[in-house]
Formats: sequence, C-alpha cells, structure tokens
Amino acid sequence: MAVVSANRLELLQIADAVAREKSIDRSIVIAAMEDAIAKAARSRYGAETDIHAEINPRTGELRLARHLLVVDQIENPAIEIDLDGARRLNPAAQIGDSIADTLPPFDFGRIAAQSAKQVIVQKVREAERDRQYDEYKDRIGEIVNGAVKRVEYGNVVVDLGRGEASLRRDELLPREVFKTGDRIRAYVYDVRREQRGPQIFLSRTHPHFMAKLFAQEVPEIYDGIVEIKAVARDPGSRAKIAVTSRDSSVDPVGACVGMRGSRVQAVVNELQGEKIDIIPWSPDVATFIVNALAPAEVVKVVLDEDRERIEVVVPDAQLSLAIGRRGQNVRLASQLTGWDIDIMTEAEESERRQKEFAERSKIFAEALDLDEMMGQLLASEGFATVEEIAYVPLNELAGIEGLDEDTAQELQNRALGYLAQVEADLDARRRELGVEDALREVPGVTSPMLVAFGENDIKTVEDLAGCATDDLTGWTERKDGEVVRVAGALEGFQLSREDAEALIMQARVKAGWITAEDLAAGDGDEAAEETEADEAQG
Repeated sequence: MAVVSANRLELLQIADAVAREKSIDRSIVIAAMEDAIAKAARSRYGAETDIHAEINPRTGELRLARHLLVVDQIENPAIEIDLDGARRLNPAAQIGDSIADTLPPFDFGRIAAQSAKQVIVQKVREAERDRQYDEYKDRIGEIVNGAVKRVEYGNVVVDLGRGEASLRRDELLPREVFKTGDRIRAYVYDVRREQRGPQIFLSRTHPHFMAKLFAQEVPEIYDGIVEIKAVARDPGSRAKIAVTSRDSSVDPVGACVGMRGSRVQAVVNELQGEKIDIIPWSPDVATFIVNALAPAEVVKVVLDEDRERIEVVVPDAQLSLAIGRRGQNVRLASQLTGWDIDIMTEAEESERRQKEFAERSKIFAEALDLDEMMGQLLASEGFATVEEIAYVPLNELAGIEGLDEDTAQELQNRALGYLAQVEADLDARRRELGVEDALREVPGVTSPMLVAFGENDIKTVEDLAGCATDDLTGWTERKDGEVVRVAGALEGFQLSREDAEALIMQARVKAGWITAEDLAAGDGDEAAEETEADEAQG
C-alpha cells in the first residue's frame, strides 16, 4: 500500500493527487490517511489501543502516539497507565489526564496496508459525496447541462461532470426519447442526502423549467426588468406564462416573443414543440383572468372572493375555444391565476338570471305576503334574501321608486316577523331532535346547523368536538371501482374545510378539551390532525 509505506514527500504528493482528482479538500485526504494509518497500527498494537496518527501537512512527517488514561489502579493496560508511569512521561501528570506515548515507526504488513487502503477509499468517498451534496443543494431551481450516461426502464441517468443525477420517466416530456451520449438540459427540483450518496432529481416537465429557459433567452428577464409572475404547463402540449414589466417603456410580452418570435421559438424547440401563450399579468384579478383565457373573448366576469371562484361569460360561439380541447385552456388559466373558473355562454347566463329572478320574486311574495309585482320589484333592485330586506337601512328601501317610508317600514316589519317565525320553527325542530341548548352557544353555529346536527346524531357539544372535518363537509371514497361521494352533516351549507375545522375547534374549547390559548397558539390544529388520524386508523 503506497500510502502507508511511502516516505514523507510521497504522502503529501498522494494527498494532493487524490484531492485534485476527487475535487475535495486536501486536509480531508490527509485526515483520511491519518485514520487509515492509526487503524493499521491498531492491528499491530491491539484493537483496544487508542492510537492517533498525525501527518504534518507541510513536511509530511508522520507521528504515531498511543493515548493512555492516568488511573489509580490499572484494569486495562492497553488504554490505562498508573500515575508513576505517567509521571515518567510527563512530570505534571494527574489522575484523569490523558498521556500521549510516542510509538516508534514500523513497517506495515500486507493485511494492515489493505485495511488502511479501505479506510482511505471510504473516507474519500464520503468526502466526495458531501462535496457533491454541498455543491448541488444550492443549485435547486437552476438549469443544468449533462450527458445521458444510461437509460434504466425509461428513467434517464445524467452525468453532470461532477456528479450523477436522475431524470425519472414521469419528469420527461411525452414521447421524448434519449439515448446514451445525448446532451440534455433539465431543471434541478430536489437534492437529497441519502445513504447511497446525494440524489439529484431533475425535471423537464416542471413549470419553473420553462420559466428558467425564458430567463436564459430573454435578457430583460435576467436583468429583472421583466418579471415572470406565474407559469402553468400541460407538458409537451401547451403552456401559459404571465409576465409583467417594471419599466413602462418595455413591453413584457414583446420582450419574451423576440424579433419574429425568435426568443419564444428557442424555448418551444427545447420543449419539443410545446405551444406557449404569453399573457400580460395584471394586479386586477378579473383583468388577469380575462387575459389568461386568451384567445377566447370574455363578455363578463363575476368574482366570488370568499371562495376564490369566478364566473366567466363568453359568447356562445366562443365556448369551445374558452374551454379548449379536453378543458385544457380553462384548466391552464385556472392554474395560472389560482382561481376556480366556471365558464358559461351568454344564453346560459341569461337563462340562469331569469330563473334566479323568478325564484327570488316568488320567495319575497310568499314570505312577505306580497303580490307578484312587488316581489319582482324587490328582486329587480338586487335583493337576494329576506335577511337583506329586514336589515337594510330604511332610507335605502324607501328610496326605491314606487315605495314610500311607511311601505318600506311595513316591508321590514314583515321580513323581521318572517325571520322570527323561521327561527322559532327551527328551534322547535332542534328541540324535537334532542339537540342540547349548549350547542347553540358554540361560536359559528346557526339554527339551521343545529337542525342538521340533530338529523346526523350530533346532539351535544362533546359530539361536535369529537367530529373530524370530513364528518361535517363530507368526503369521497372508492367503492367497487367507482368514486362515491359521502355527504357530511353540513352538506349544502357551502362550508369550507377551514370553516368546518374552526367550528370543531370552538366546540373543543367549549367542551374544555383545549383552552382558548391553545387554539390561538395553534395547538388545536395538532389536536384536530390527531383526531382525524385516530379515526382513519379506527
């Protein structure tokens, strides 16, 4: 073994050569050599002996020393020395000190040398893995170039020069085939430190891969003048990218398209012909969504900010264009904007409006004991529920053409009487179902909810506190190969999972399972997750 039989200068030359070849620090290689020599020495002096080797990094001089613990009474002479013996080596030695006893140089045997070589190889390999991990963990989010080393069951192993990376089959574009030796560009989306070494994961389908390609092709993006706000991809088929400019004199869409489409075409070629829609981003949600649905024309949008849904009305002839093939256009627009998009034609919207108008008119006429014309008048003024009529400021109601203050007051009185009667009926039904009074004191619980709770056998605060979120909102499960929807206790209340979870947590505070301080600190969320996990296991 060259390392352990080499002279001083050869030791340093070997350390320098290995450090250069493996791109690791020279001190790491020297430390590995020291460990290897110490292990080889233990094979001669005994496995229990605490031997340390030290190589001078400047001269290459090797020093071997055995470390011994100073004790009153020796039990293990391999690692212990009495006080008298210690003071012969160091007059200042005390009980509990560690004494270094210098060992003479010796020739290593073949087995000891082989063992030392294995230690060095292992240490160098670990250092190389650490270097590789440290180098690539900071490159997550970058594009790397490499050569295809081999293809295993459709997965591509890429040689990056100073490491290997994995490009799984599902991270490749459809119908994309690589052969050994092909050059490849891909996006680093994850780097993990694993037992067999750092694992570098690449992707060509990741939305940010396309964003980074644009940054390489468009100097304005690289310089920060044009900013990519959002990306949505259907890999290999179609993509949408939203851009905005920090400089009013720079057109962000034109900058990304380039002269005669040269810049966008370079990205399209890399993505195997994927069609790319470049969309101007807008801080106004409605404008942004209209832009995102291009090339379809939009007539009208209606936003529901609480549920992050938007209804988009398009001309009848534009419906198929707005939806796209297999829903691709609207799906990408939804991913790009982060909003759920419902698309309808002008005819469908008009029919729905008329149906809603007729329903509201009928509700007002029946609830407030009005004739059909008065019910239609209230509906045409934009009132949607009896509650709105009951609690709207009186002057707003009296300001409707054809109504005076006395009529407005009478309408409000009738609305309040109707709501009181509905409340009384719900309360009677709640009592009939056996729902306890304390449950109505849980913040967020309404009278219609109390009746729904009773019909689903949730009758006490403890019953509600013991529920999982799915018990209230419902869930889907697969039965006999079909996806089946199971209704929750509050099905039809348009309750989000967050709202349902908040109700359950308030019930747990009311039941004394947790405190309001726990809930504010977030401990209640952990309790909710534990309950749902327990029920899933049960």
